[in-house]
Amino acid sequence: MIVVGDLVTDVLVAHSGPIEIGSDTAAAISVGGGGQAANTAAWLARTGRRVTLVAAVGDDAAGRERVAELTSAGVRCAVRAHAGAPTGSVVVLAGPHERTMVTDRGASLLLDPDDVVAAIKEAGAGHLHLSGYPLLHEGSRRAGLAALAAASELGLTTSVDAASAAPLRAVGAQAFLAFVRGTDLLLCNADEAEVLAGAGTAAEQAARLTKHAANVVVKQGAAGACWAARDGRIWHGAAPRVRVKDPTGAGDAFAAGLLDAWFSDAGPQAALEAGAALGAKAVAQIGARPRG
Repeated sequence: MIVVGDLVTDVLVAHSGPIEIGSDTAAAISVGGGGQAANTAAWLARTGRRVTLVAAVGDDAAGRERVAELTSAGVRCAVRAHAGAPTGSVVVLAGPHERTMVTDRGASLLLDPDDVVAAIKEAGAGHLHLSGYPLLHEGSRRAGLAALAAASELGLTTSVDAASAAPLRAVGAQAFLAFVRGTDLLLCNADEAEVLAGAGTAAEQAARLTKHAANVVVKQGAAGACWAARDGRIWHGAAPRVRVKDPTGAGDAFAAGLLDAWFSDAGPQAALEAGAALGAKAVAQIGARPRG
């Protein structure tokens, strides 16, 4: 499997209570690898899936550390280091049930279409998973579109994660859905589904979006997830009850578990359950990547 998207440094600020605006808030602060695509690739490697990540970092210590972390986790990295640009970084304010991100995309905006296409051809993978972030930013959009075009030309199946509600609103639902039209699977959380499909239940939103993608999964956190197929069938998956320590990366882990199951010939119901199981592991720990 090949994953295309972002590889950044996460500065994770894990706090147990409300942020005290204009004053001090106690928190546990850690620094490590992040990025939706990189997180998903790491969780896929944890399942035993062979996976290649295509991304861009700066030619700096942070970029080298981020690549080394993934390599040690079993991910093959097709990552270009760009001189003169910093590796992207994200400050994640993470409470038990919510997280807010402050982002400097840095070298992620320099993701190169030629690099992406070459890596897809070289990997010989059967499936492309594209983080939505490259599509949501003008600097990297051509690379995201090139990934989908190359996958189509080579006969790969495709999935796209909608990524984040605020930049989706900025780009516009109509434009984003045009970018991803014809993909085999679109994943989005509840906020992203509302941007793309309007108000309604998860099943209603997912069903509307099958006009654009053959299969659509709407993630609802502790409320589980819903899968809609273009032929009108709907599946619902429950989320395991776990003590939530940090929701960062839970959606990325869910995507990895679901994709691993689906491409092991599991049906939608079993894939939802596998995604929920891996997502539960993610929220029960601090940080967006597999631990231990």
